[in-house]
Amino acid sequence: MSLGDVLRVGAVGLRTRPLRAFLSALGIAIGIAAMVGVVGLSSSSGAELDRTLSALGTNLLTVSPGTTLMGEEAKMPMDAEAMIERIGPVQAASATGKVADAKVYRSERIPEAQTGGLSAYAVRLDLPATVGATLQSGTWLNAATERYPAAVLGASAAQRLGVGAAGPDTQVVVGGVRFTVIGVLAPVALATDLDSGVLVGWPVAEARLNFDGHPTTLYTRSEEARLEAVRQVLAATANPEAPNEVDVSRPSDALAAKQATSQAFANLLLGVGAVALLVGGVGVANTMVISVLERRAEIGLRRSLGATRGQIRTQFLSESLLLSALGGCGGVLLGMGVTMGYAYYSGWPSVVPAWATAGGLAATLLIGAVAGLYPAIRASRLSPTEALATP
Repeated sequence: MSLGDVLRVGAVGLRTRPLRAFLSALGIAIGIAAMVGVVGLSSSSGAELDRTLSALGTNLLTVSPGTTLMGEEAKMPMDAEAMIERIGPVQAASATGKVADAKVYRSERIPEAQTGGLSAYAVRLDLPATVGATLQSGTWLNAATERYPAAVLGASAAQRLGVGAAGPDTQVVVGGVRFTVIGVLAPVALATDLDSGVLVGWPVAEARLNFDGHPTTLYTRSEEARLEAVRQVLAATANPEAPNEVDVSRPSDALAAKQATSQAFANLLLGVGAVALLVGGVGVANTMVISVLERRAEIGLRRSLGATRGQIRTQFLSESLLLSALGGCGGVLLGMGVTMGYAYYSGWPSVVPAWATAGGLAATLLIGAVAGLYPAIRASRLSPTEALATP
């Protein structure tokens, strides 16, 4: 038989029992959709991470105080920022200092215990350029406003305080002093501490909030090719007297670790999809066995008219393959649709690897061949007289 004849003969059982064929193909489709969707969402998430790191850069290092030998919190020297700026490959450096005793409230009427987990930070003017922060509304601090009670809120801080946008009439209370909100930051991917912070100028923090002037986090941008060399000397440069009391980290590593965790979870879901695909294959096998039992008369008639055992095997095997292929194509389309829809909703680039779709279709054909092999052999072994004698 030609390929066209094989396809026509194989489709007979699907056309005569469309509902059964649909339900059997649905099991295959769910398994393939789960697998393609998981791979697509994982790949889209990875593409978004790559895009974020390309935009923000991977050459940002942070320096923060660790602990002393006695287990107490260490302090960074006041001139740590200036010393770090002397490192040759360092292109930019900025600092923030946590104002320990300055509690943040929306107004004086808020109970003292309800701080909302917010912190006040004294910041340098070049902080946004160094960490890659952008403003959601308003403006950043400048040489004039850093000396006065003006504040910029992190994204989470603005949400918790109920501040939708910056404005001259919008104020918050920091350390008992009213500060005008002149800006609200967008979420900062590489400096998440800023999201829950209220940022004020370094001079006004020292003058009005009893800030001691010690930086608590230093941010540095360095030449990419010499980043590791800078990382090696940062601790000793920031605190020459006690380099062991300094922690140096790379924020982009945390994002990469988060992506690795997501990938591990994706692998788990991929296994669940494989189980669903296996269950779908069992459904196809069950459908084909029942089809052979119901169509014994048809098999006997074809054998009596001259059909060979090989042609009978080909008929039922092609029917199983068609059934699985229909489910596989539907599953691939469903998985791609879920991936594109979620990626669009999340603002990610939509990525569905070609190997995922090709592998999904190949898996369905393999499942179809395995599921249909026994029923096809069983059908081919029926003798014409035995099949025609079946009521």
